[in-house]
Amino acid sequence: MHVPFLNLKAAYHEIKSEFDAAYRRVMESGWYILGEELSAFEEEFARYCGVKHCVGVGNGLEALHLVLRAWGIGAGDEVIVPANTYIATWLAVTYAGARPVPVEPDEKTYNLDPEKVEAAINNKTKAIIAVHLYGQPADMDAIVNVAKHYNLKVLEDAAQAQGAVYKGRYTGSLGDAAGFSFYPGKNLGAYGDAGAVTTNDPMLAEKVRCLRNYGSKVKYINEYQGCNSRLDELQAAFLRVKLTHLDEWNRRRRSLAEVYLHNLQDQDLDLPYIPSWAEPVWHLFVVRSRSRNELQKSLKNNNIDTLIHYPIPPHLSGAYTALGFKTGDFPITEQLANEVLSLPMGPHQDVDMTHFVIHAISDYAKGGSTIGLHQLS
Repeated sequence: MHVPFLNLKAAYHEIKSEFDAAYRRVMESGWYILGEELSAFEEEFARYCGVKHCVGVGNGLEALHLVLRAWGIGAGDEVIVPANTYIATWLAVTYAGARPVPVEPDEKTYNLDPEKVEAAINNKTKAIIAVHLYGQPADMDAIVNVAKHYNLKVLEDAAQAQGAVYKGRYTGSLGDAAGFSFYPGKNLGAYGDAGAVTTNDPMLAEKVRCLRNYGSKVKYINEYQGCNSRLDELQAAFLRVKLTHLDEWNRRRRSLAEVYLHNLQDQDLDLPYIPSWAEPVWHLFVVRSRSRNELQKSLKNNNIDTLIHYPIPPHLSGAYTALGFKTGDFPITEQLANEVLSLPMGPHQDVDMTHFVIHAISDYAKGGSTIGLHQLS
């Protein structure tokens, strides 16, 4: 048996006729940029998240970057970011001209620790970016309360959390604005790069719409030094199709996560911690192992694909050498980078595959190296 990390082709085959219809609709319209499909998706995704506005953009990084620019954040400003995140969160701050200021995660949830945020705030701080890592919401009420005290903006990096719920509210509606990625591997993924901004602020939404289109509301009248970051009609049409299936596909992910959680309790692993107020969508199912590399090798020998999210923290990457961080500056983040392993997870992974992974982990813990299908019967 081969267990892929994520089967993207299966999603296409499940609802192929709907994708084909969306493709034909766009191709026959003769309109491929900033048209009716995008407007419809923006309206539908805003309604799904429980906000008033959605602005489709080219990708998740640009979603975050354009929000920061629309807020006027730039040179001389600082933005608090998680130390434990994908580098795109930091890059959005850098592209805006500001300085990313990393803060360690809560060691149980791996998300930004609200209790550590306040110590990083100074008179240059303008915003906080909270990442809903692996599809689990950050503790947004605590983060927003700190931000309000210091008059800071709060930007959700919801790239991995389409459909996740925090205290009854969907991600994308929890801060002043949110940036989403629709990279193909996301819970709501396009067939190419795509992203969106969600907000209840009409002025912010209008400025982001302008910035994504060369800084122009009306063709050839450029109000700002914008960029070209437009979610195209074809991707918008495909996302409209997938959005109608998102809750069901997230439900399947939750079912698989329950199987993992129930059956991996007795292994020498740290399993995901879920606060009572969180309803994750399990973009990733991440475990921790002190012998992570050996475990990953053993699973590979069993034809099981895994990934590491993320092996090099941003503060130790070559991209941020100039900030002067060194090994040991963010010990929790660095320990996570050395121990986390993402197991196969997706809406088209069946229970047999999941149990195959579980048995392979159990076999590794007992000192074995490979297992056969006969051991699962």
